[in-house]
Amino acid sequence: MYRAQPGGIGLRKSQKNDRVQELIADLKRSANEHDAPVWRAVANRLERPRASWAEVNLARIERVVADGESIVVPGKVLGGGTLSKKVTVASVNWSPGAEKGIVDSGGSISTIPDMVEKVPKGSGVRIIG
Repeated sequence: MYRAQPGGIGLRKSQKNDRVQELIADLKRSANEHDAPVWRAVANRLERPRASWAEVNLARIERVVADGESIVVPGKVLGGGTLSKKVTVASVNWSPGAEKGIVDSGGSISTIPDMVEKVPKGSGVRIIG
């Protein structure tokens, strides 16, 4: 979709939907208010084209995350593989298989804004992907 630039001169390609733009703005605001570089890093990754967003399988989460850890995936969590660790996963989106795998392992899923609300300083939160 193309939108007119401010001042009505030329066109620029709109890269994100309004929900993602609002999420990016909220992440930057939280990063500034709470001095939390993890939220700024997530916002920067979400500003990239959607084709370069992270797609992380459960098998990768199993390999790199410790039991009880909280992670953020700036993209989508996919259901490939199995997960045996109890982790908290926040993401923009997840597949039904990923949701089932995380919940069945005793973990929990949440949206990124919910994770920001729970851990505003971002301490103990890792970015995967």
